[in-house]
Amino acid sequence: MSWIDLTHTLQPGTEYPGDPPIAIEPALTQETDGVAVTALHLSTHSGTHVDAPCHTVAGGRTMDEVSVDELIGTAAVLQVGGGAAGTIGVADLGDLPARLPSIVLIATGWDRWFGTERYRQHPALAPEAAQALWERGMRVLGVDCYSPDPIDSEDFPVHAAVLGRDGLIVENLRGLTALPPVCEVGIHPLKVGPFDGAPVRALALQT
Repeated sequence: MSWIDLTHTLQPGTEYPGDPPIAIEPALTQETDGVAVTALHLSTHSGTHVDAPCHTVAGGRTMDEVSVDELIGTAAVLQVGGGAAGTIGVADLGDLPARLPSIVLIATGWDRWFGTERYRQHPALAPEAAQALWERGMRVLGVDCYSPDPIDSEDFPVHAAVLGRDGLIVENLRGLTALPPVCEVGIHPLKVGPFDGAPVRALALQT
């Protein structure tokens, strides 16, 4: 068995439009200070990260209230067409079982455009598709793009459907199209305080 890394490397220029920029710079150097230390400036939603309910819901749970168990376990991986931009409807999700595991990953292949201008034109999940997943047991939604909502969304309906019901959203995953329909995953957020999200290291178990 081995682990597949589903995480993008943190790098400047890959932040969600309008978010604080990622900045990486030397703070101490071996030549001057005897040790190398790097200053890393980023938001809670930088790179591959998890959204806590309070990201969009007033009074919603914060990251320190999210348990480790919620983000580790069996995941269903839904392949939705190899990365064509547009809206992902219920029919695009395929023949859904009556019951899904709590973690559902939507594989579009759009991660191949990460770090480019085209990444902004990613597919989005229709609200009714998010509703169908929730009714079948999804509580953690993972996507391989900026967001399950359109980048120009004003009301973020999928965020409302998932975070508004106390679920979680994981964004900017990578490599989902190579995963089997069912696999074990571990999504490991930084242990932070009462924040609205946190960068994660996401892994899938290859058997």
